[in-house]
Amino acid sequence: MKETIERIRIFFVNNETAIMKILVQITRVLVGVLFIFSGLIKANDPLGLSYKMEEFFDAWNIHGLSSFTLAFSIIMIVFEILAGVAVLIGWRMRLFSWLLLLLIIFFTFLTGYAFFSGKIRECGCFGNCIPLTAGQSFFKDIILLLLICFLFIKSDQIKPVIPKLASQAILILTIVFSFSIQWFVLQYLPVVDCLPFQVNSNILERMMIPAGAIPDSTVISFIYDKNGKRVEFTADKFPSDFDDSYHFVKRYDKLIRKGNAEPLIKDFVLMTPSGNDTTLAVLKTPGYKVFIFAKDMPSSEPSWNREFSVIYSITKMKGIPVFFITANPEQVFVYLQRNNLLEEIPVLIADATVIRTAARANPTLFLLKNATILSKRSAADFRTAIRELSSLPSPGESPGVGN
Repeated sequence: MKETIERIRIFFVNNETAIMKILVQITRVLVGVLFIFSGLIKANDPLGLSYKMEEFFDAWNIHGLSSFTLAFSIIMIVFEILAGVAVLIGWRMRLFSWLLLLLIIFFTFLTGYAFFSGKIRECGCFGNCIPLTAGQSFFKDIILLLLICFLFIKSDQIKPVIPKLASQAILILTIVFSFSIQWFVLQYLPVVDCLPFQVNSNILERMMIPAGAIPDSTVISFIYDKNGKRVEFTADKFPSDFDDSYHFVKRYDKLIRKGNAEPLIKDFVLMTPSGNDTTLAVLKTPGYKVFIFAKDMPSSEPSWNREFSVIYSITKMKGIPVFFITANPEQVFVYLQRNNLLEEIPVLIADATVIRTAARANPTLFLLKNATILSKRSAADFRTAIRELSSLPSPGESPGVGN
């Protein structure tokens, strides 16, 4: 045994340089690929990262920066992808090792704050497609911090793997691609929809707790006052000396074990302007229907107004009801009044968070059959929505392509 250990030691001593080079290259590839992967997932939904930034700013009471979160999100995503590519090709490693170190320290601070404060459940490190808890994100960043520290120490040993001109061309193309894909998804919705309101999903079914889900485990706890001191105990463990000297303060359900009994779609409530809940009535109405989710409305005529006029004409001809869903009904009322549609299109009120989860673009059109989402189209893609609606059968026609 001792001889074997000695041989291994001698092997590592004699091959220390070669082994170190291999470790550096493996670490470089791991860090580069992880940053590119993380950046691309975020680039699929930059608004998601923007909303997550707003959560942190709200937690820190820095509300003045909330209007800049989308710009911060876009720039951070571009840099994350760019840094990953730069590490893979070994471009100016001294500079990028510094930048990566500063970035991962910042990320570790954010995930650590979320984990230890408990104020933010998910950090959005891999977007909504790969949700990680605050704890998982924090420990992931700790490991990544160690890897980047190793690269930082060994950055002088990493040389470019391709010529300088080719490296510069790749980095420029990376920047153009990173901005372009984010522009595309902001205009036309995420390429990969990882949010609860996915095409072919049934809203009513997703509002229900999934079969086989484990509910939260709770016990009833009581708080009493005894001789000026607060005493807490559960329903099955009353004190043996319990008498009139105990004065009731309150009772509550104490969480023992967190379950997973949560619906995919939460807080989806559609209210009429008069305050009536019409969610089930709307979703359970059979046949086709169109939802227009509008976070807000411009003061002047929007660029999509002509396309929407065509959409409404088609739906009216085919007997398909249209609903505007918004958190700012006054703005929608003004728009509909201006276009003589106030008496024809119902306006429903929903929570702003639900609207921006359902519709990443403003506005977004949902085509539904019963409660199932058949398609989602942003305003930039309303012409596709026109073709889809035109293919639906008119009243009295046999179901065709659109059914």
